Amino acid sequence: MGRFLVMKLSENFFSQLSEFEHHEIFQAAQNIWDPLKDIDQTLAAILEKYSENSTDCALPSGIVLLDANATGSKKLGRGLYIEKAVELSEPLSVSNLGIHVGAGTLLEPTVVIKSSTVIGEHCEVRQGAYIRGNVVVGNHSVIGHATEVKNSILMNHTHAGHFNYVGDSILGSHVNMGAGSRLANLEFRTAREKLDETIRPTELKIEQETVATGLKKFGAVLGDYVELGCNAVLCPGVLVGKESWIAPNVTVPKGYYPPGSIFSPKARGKNL
Repeated sequence: MGRFLVMKLSENFFSQLSEFEHHEIFQAAQNIWDPLKDIDQTLAAILEKYSENSTDCALPSGIVLLDANATGSKKLGRGLYIEKAVELSEPLSVSNLGIHVGAGTLLEPTVVIKSSTVIGEHCEVRQGAYIRGNVVVGNHSVIGHATEVKNSILMNHTHAGHFNYVGDSILGSHVNMGAGSRLANLEFRTAREKLDETIRPTELKIEQETVATGLKKFGAVLGDYVELGCNAVLCPGVLVGKESWIAPNVTVPKGYYPPGSIFSPKARGKNL
């Protein structure tokens, strides 16, 4: 499975990886999806690095704590709620919540950011966005209106701008998700699996070989410059090489697709 080793990342997926501040995430990876396996530990290391150069300060006006104790609901978790628009003039670090947001980032009203999350500089997090935690976002990226993100890595200049779902996924730089496009992360389960509350780890068939990912939930890996049309849906376990296009309303089955692939109702997976 050498195709997915780190040495092949720039060739097939992430030619802009060196520009991503947290590119060390991939240093120990053997497969392209490996950073998702221990993203909580990765975030802890990133947050520790930020804490060495910053101190917690009072929250800016318009940002309040999500307080599970105040509501009596443990399900609420820990995080921040944006009551009114805030454009950060300096980085915001809340170490006890495991949240860091870079300078120049705009947070619009009704955004929810849960632990642990790192958001880069000069991003936009738009009205109604729900960042559920274990999320790393690079610089100049957009998490848009009614978009939900969890357990995912988004690199620089990547836009999930309108009604998107990004779960257990890795998005390269300059990726654009059209309105309503979604990255599904959970395969169908049998009645018995639901009753037993079990989830089978995702397996992929690549180059005639069945590969165990070790991930019970696995969305997609999208290389740099991938374009998703409006209402496109990617099944769990989709690997799309850089500079590929996915037309509106297309469903992409799980598997690996090389750089420059094009998906349309008439030409699924053909190269550009």
